[in-house]
Amino acid sequence: MKNIQRRLLLQLISLIAFICISKPLQSQSSQKLVEQSKEVLRKGITYFHSINIEGGYVYHYTLDLSEKWGEGKTDDYTVEVQPPGTPAVGASFLRAYRVLGDPEVLQAAVDAGKALIKGQNDLGGWTHTIRFNKPKDKYVSFDDDQTQRAISFLMDLDKEVDLPELTSAIEKALDMMLKSQLENGGWPHRYPANGSYHDFATFNDQGINDCIRVMLEAHQLYGEDDYLQSLHRVGRFLLISQLPPPQPGWAQQYNEYLQPAWARAFEPPAVCPSASIHNIHSLLDLYLYLGNSTYLEAIPDALRWLEDSQLPNGKWGRFLEIGTNKPLYYDRGRIRVNSIEELSLERRTGYGYENDLSQALVAATARFHQIAKTQPKEFPHEMSTTTSAEGEDLTPMVKEIIASLDEKGRWISFNDQFRKRIKGQRWNGIYRYEDRISSAIFNRNVDLLCGFIERQDGK
Repeated sequence: MKNIQRRLLLQLISLIAFICISKPLQSQSSQKLVEQSKEVLRKGITYFHSINIEGGYVYHYTLDLSEKWGEGKTDDYTVEVQPPGTPAVGASFLRAYRVLGDPEVLQAAVDAGKALIKGQNDLGGWTHTIRFNKPKDKYVSFDDDQTQRAISFLMDLDKEVDLPELTSAIEKALDMMLKSQLENGGWPHRYPANGSYHDFATFNDQGINDCIRVMLEAHQLYGEDDYLQSLHRVGRFLLISQLPPPQPGWAQQYNEYLQPAWARAFEPPAVCPSASIHNIHSLLDLYLYLGNSTYLEAIPDALRWLEDSQLPNGKWGRFLEIGTNKPLYYDRGRIRVNSIEELSLERRTGYGYENDLSQALVAATARFHQIAKTQPKEFPHEMSTTTSAEGEDLTPMVKEIIASLDEKGRWISFNDQFRKRIKGQRWNGIYRYEDRISSAIFNRNVDLLCGFIERQDGK
């Protein structure tokens, strides 16, 4: 018995000694990785800032910078506003500045802001691109988070620097947001009205959802009552645009009579599961901020309908027919077909007619049940948009990011696949392969490095 006790005591002493030794070693190892992350972050940002055009950025570059792409091929006078272009890159610089405290990194963010200010049109917004050598567009686009992301970045930059031209640009943009809001409370695809589907209140590509984000940020930062009233109006629109049972979801776009409507020839009036999930998150954001429990009442029926709408293949149709709940597939020219396989190559590969929404639905359901248990003021308000994954061990990815930065400070996408375009012709299914520099990869890597550093520093 004494021998057993002695062995147990020795094992316990060994375990305590191992813990005492390993903890400092782990701490030293983590701190070393933090320092490496900061060094790589500075080097990567220094290079990326060096390839700016008037402070702005496109999506992709060849390694020798001789070719540049946005949605298509661009030139040395054009930058992208749509993510992952200029405002998204500027936001990456700004987050890195808050981690590093480096004034040169802040200057990179300021330069991106100045590019957007220079490209802001007379109406107060932006379109897909800024062409510094051509006249500005005479409309504002809310498609694909273009104008919205630009405003969000400029407002965030305004927290760090005091520039008269920045203040003026933000005021002009937010005034435009109020003027462009439709009478029903939604926002159109484009502003001002031009007599087409662009005038419709549009959830497609999260147009209205991104406008809600902007107005929430604006009221949080500046406190103007007009911004608060705008949020109440769009909250009402979310409620009145929800379709009735047995399909209590939302359409992609609505005409002036609040009816689901056609947009492009392959975007029919229908119930849209993906738009409905985004609207659930917007309702939760508005509930948390405004405290109106009516926003929660619209959600349970929508979640049940979404669960019941899963296709046999485990995916969800982008468009579900009103009345039958069957998936719809349309080619150009409003030609309806019976399945994805019958679509043209361009529509089959270039548009998500079926999508796996299982994780998104689980996340929306969990967020609803978590928030519904609390009073708004008791729950920390966090927007539904996220960055690096919470709770995930970032160490392996951080090590990979560090190792993949080359001697020039570039993260290279090797043998990148992209569509080979022939001027004047519709894409024929042929791809091109080439090593490229990607703004999306840059933004992702900066986000992960910053997230890792923030966690280790306890921020």
